[in-house]
Amino acid sequence: MAKKVAVIGAGVSGLVSLKCCVDEGLEPTCFERTEDIGGLWRFKENVEEGRASIYQSVITNTSKEMSCFSDFPMPEDFPNFLHHSKLLEYFRIFARKFDLLKYIQFQTTVLSVKKHPDFSSSGQWEVVTECNSKKQSAVFDAVMVCSGHHILPHMPLGSFPGIERFKGQYFHSHQYKHPEGLEGKRILVIGLGNSASDIAVELSKKAAQVFVSTRHGSWVMGRISEGGYPWDMVFHTRFRSMLRNVLPQMIRKWMMEQQMNQWFNHENYGLEPQNKYLMKEPVLNDDLPSRILYGAIKVKPTVKELTETSAIFEDGTVEEKIDVIVFATGYTFSFPFLEDALVKVEDKMVSLYKYMFPPHLEKSTLACIGLIQPLGSIFPTVELQARWATRVFKGLCTLPSERTMMADIIQRNEKRIDLFGKSQSQTLQTNYIDYLDELAAEIGAKPDILSLLLKDPRLAVKLYFGPCNSYQYRLTGPGPWQGAKSAILTQKQRILKPLKTRAVKASRDFPVSFLLKILGLLAIVVAFVFS
Repeated sequence: MAKKVAVIGAGVSGLVSLKCCVDEGLEPTCFERTEDIGGLWRFKENVEEGRASIYQSVITNTSKEMSCFSDFPMPEDFPNFLHHSKLLEYFRIFARKFDLLKYIQFQTTVLSVKKHPDFSSSGQWEVVTECNSKKQSAVFDAVMVCSGHHILPHMPLGSFPGIERFKGQYFHSHQYKHPEGLEGKRILVIGLGNSASDIAVELSKKAAQVFVSTRHGSWVMGRISEGGYPWDMVFHTRFRSMLRNVLPQMIRKWMMEQQMNQWFNHENYGLEPQNKYLMKEPVLNDDLPSRILYGAIKVKPTVKELTETSAIFEDGTVEEKIDVIVFATGYTFSFPFLEDALVKVEDKMVSLYKYMFPPHLEKSTLACIGLIQPLGSIFPTVELQARWATRVFKGLCTLPSERTMMADIIQRNEKRIDLFGKSQSQTLQTNYIDYLDELAAEIGAKPDILSLLLKDPRLAVKLYFGPCNSYQYRLTGPGPWQGAKSAILTQKQRILKPLKTRAVKASRDFPVSFLLKILGLLAIVVAFVFS
C-alpha cells in the first residue's frame, strides 16, 4: 500500500513535490488555501492575508535554462528572463503535463499538523484542515511543508524613532503593486534587496524623488553578462565554483570585488557593501545604476530618526518633505500550523538538517521544501530537495543520527556566517552548486565528471565548464531522463531563439576572443614545460 503524503501549498515547491511523490509511487494530497496554483508567482491586484504577494512588474532574476525543472525544459520561444505571468504559464504547462491538479484540494487551509499518538513507531501525522467552514482530520504517513517564507512581513518600526510622529504614508513592500497613486511624491525606500531596488527604480519614473536608505550597501549586477548571455549561465559553472572553493579567501574576495566593479564603481555610487568581502547575494537590477546616475534615485545611509515630514540619517543629512516610506525589510518565518518545536528559527539560525529535516524526530517523516535562499535559482533546488525527501519517506535513503545532524547544522551555520554574514536576510543563504551536489549525492544523481570524461568527453566538458543547470541531475540516479544529454548540448539554441527575431548575416571574421584564448592556452603550456 502506497504511503500517504500531505503536501502543504501548491506553489512551486508544492507542485514539484507532488510530481516527486508520484514518481516514487507515493500517494500525495496537496492542500492549497487559495483557488489556484502558483503561490508567490501568481499576481493578484489585492494583498491577501496569509499569502505571498508580488508587484505587477516582477521579472525573474534567474534565467529560464537555469530555472526549469530537470526533465521539463521551458519552451524555447520563452524569453530568457520571465515576467511573472510567463513563469506562471510554465507552471500551468508543467502541472497539466504531469496531471498534478487532481491531487490538489483548493481553498483548503491547514489548521494543524500534529504527531499521531503512535508517532514513535509509525511516524504518522494528524493533519486538520478547513474548507468552506468545515473542518476535517486525516492521518498521513509523511508531510511536506511547501508554504514558503515570503508571507509574514518583517517591519521593524522600533528601529525607526519618530515613526509614530510621521504624517506621511508608510507600508511594507509586501503591499506594493504598482506606482499608480504615488506620482509626484518624495519617497523613501528602506532596504537594498531585490524588491527594494525594483520598487525604487519603478517609482523613480513617476515620483518627484526617490531615496534609498541602506545599512550595509550591496553589490549590484545586471542580468546580462559576458557575450550578452544571462548572468547565471556564466556565473554558475562547476569550474568557477571550484575556483571559489579552492582559492585562498583573500584572493577569492578580491576577485569578487573586481568582477562586481566591472560594470560600475560601487563606491562612486554609494552602493559599496560595508563588508565588501562577504559573499552576500548581490542585487540583480539592470536599471538602478542609471537611475542613480541621473539623480532620480539618491542613496542614503541608515535612518537615524523620523520627524513629521522628514528623515534624518546617520551621517547628519536631512531629507525634507518625505511623503511616503516603503519598508522593503524582508520577511519573518512563520508556520502557524506546526508545533513550535518542529521548525526552530533562533538567533538567525534554522535548526533543520540541510535546511529540510527537523533533527530531533524519532521518524524522518516531515520535510520543509523551499525554506532556503540559494545563490542561484530556487526551482532546481526545491526539486532536488523533494526528490531526496520522497526517497527518505520510502526508506530508500536514511538520515544520520540526531547528534550528527545537529553537528552539521551548527557547522553549516558557522560557514554561512563566515561567507554571508549575520544579517537576518542571510539566514537561509547557501552556496548554489555545492548545495545542489550535496542533495544529488544523497540520491545518487550527482554526475561523475571524471567517469564521463572517459566515456563522453564532449558532455563532460559541457558539465564542468558550462552552466550547471538542472538537466545534469537527470543523467544518472533515480528517475533518469533520456532527454537530459540533448537538453545540455542544445541549451544555447534555446537561449538564442527568443533573441533572434531579426535575421542578421553571420560574421565570418575570425573572433579575436577565440584567438586570445588559444594564445592563453599556449602560454600556459609553454610555462608548464619550462617550469
